[in-house]
Amino acid sequence: MPTLLVIDDEPGVQYSFQRIFEEGDVEVVTASTAAEGLNRAAEANPDVIVLDLQLPDRSGLEVFEALRQDDPRRPVIFITAHGTTASAIEAMKQGAFDYLVKPVELERLMQVLDRAWEAARLMRVPAMLPVEDEADQIIGRSAVMQEMCKLIGRLAPQDVNVLIVGESGTGKELVARALYHHSRRADQPFLAINCAALPETLLESELFGHEAGAFTGAVKRRIGKFEQCDGGTLFLDEIGDMPPAVQAKMLRIVQDQTFERVGGNETVRTNVRLLFATNQDLEKLVEEGKFRRDLFFRLRNLVIQVPPLRERLDDVPELAHYFLFRFNRQLGLDLRGFSPEALDLMQRYSWPGNVRELQGAVQHAMLHASGHIIIPEFLPPSINPATATPTPSTALPKGRFDLEQFIEDLLATPQPGDLYGQVMQRVERLLFSRVLAHTQGRQSRASEILGLNRTTLRNKLRSLGMHIDRVVSEGDNPEAEADPSEA
Repeated sequence: MPTLLVIDDEPGVQYSFQRIFEEGDVEVVTASTAAEGLNRAAEANPDVIVLDLQLPDRSGLEVFEALRQDDPRRPVIFITAHGTTASAIEAMKQGAFDYLVKPVELERLMQVLDRAWEAARLMRVPAMLPVEDEADQIIGRSAVMQEMCKLIGRLAPQDVNVLIVGESGTGKELVARALYHHSRRADQPFLAINCAALPETLLESELFGHEAGAFTGAVKRRIGKFEQCDGGTLFLDEIGDMPPAVQAKMLRIVQDQTFERVGGNETVRTNVRLLFATNQDLEKLVEEGKFRRDLFFRLRNLVIQVPPLRERLDDVPELAHYFLFRFNRQLGLDLRGFSPEALDLMQRYSWPGNVRELQGAVQHAMLHASGHIIIPEFLPPSINPATATPTPSTALPKGRFDLEQFIEDLLATPQPGDLYGQVMQRVERLLFSRVLAHTQGRQSRASEILGLNRTTLRNKLRSLGMHIDRVVSEGDNPEAEADPSEA
């Protein structure tokens, strides 16, 4: 649960923040003075701080300087009354995350807070440390991943710009965070911008800032990310979607770390390490006239290629178990592992959506599972075609279920609880699917063979998650149609 510290001497402001987050998804800590706020910051170690510029005992800027000395990475959002925006702009130049003018609009407040919490996560959660309680780690022991991690290790300590390329869903953001956490700037801010998520004018203003009157709606000066992130690391995702006008400014930044705000003439100097990422072929974009050739040549010197999942299928079991344990905590489930057949299907799949698709597939399987082991029937149809829309067939499964091996695999999992239930569930699923395939889906005949009445058989099928009106077969066996007389 993220923690928000609100330092403001107005009881109404404190009360408003407490009411907004009274559902309990955010812990709100409040303080009325500068001294109290600094003490609360040391005690609560908040993820984000909202700070008033006017406090009874000290100015907000003085408090901000003290907070920055304690932790320069923590996002601090200023709130200010009308007429004091000049001080807020000065705070932004010193590294504040953003500022809001009282009275604060709720929608605007939530937008800024969401970005601040995401920035805090990116700066605080390590990307390569094997800590069980941390999310979003780089997972993989395959040769291609080991080579990539070695390259990260070589480039991270060097104060150089890096281009990260790879298909969508491969984990380019994780690589950027790993470069940041293992760099000399790890104690300084880390900010991320998705170049494809903002239109040209907004992207240019977000990066470089703007002067008052630069465009419609620019009623006051705004400090951009390059000034806010001075001394830190800026991650620009989807660089291939950056508009040409912004590319021209970016070239100058890469060359000499200088720029002008939108609508301004003052040259601003910054000191930012740049990490770029794209899932597009920049060389092809250059040929099509969509990306500047000179900028491309500047970016391609140091490149980290993130491999697609289909090129490291040996990592699928480790990734799958990682997501399983992660979702167990998030969803309050108690799944213990995957059957050998399920892992085999997952390792034979091409994963066009890469790690992101694998993550979704594991979550899908967990939400459709009964028992403690994920078997092929719980996987999405894209991975296990047997779970797709059934077609009539009386063919029996080609593979053979090894009960003894299944039990051994369960015993090898951590804390193999409910072993009896898991084995009986699997045996019953196999038994019912084979018998119903033999009877071509006629449940009356299956009941006679099994020695069960039809009501008991229907209840059994329902408890196992098998369709009552169709045969749900084991393994690769297609489903047979139900007895029309029983519809």
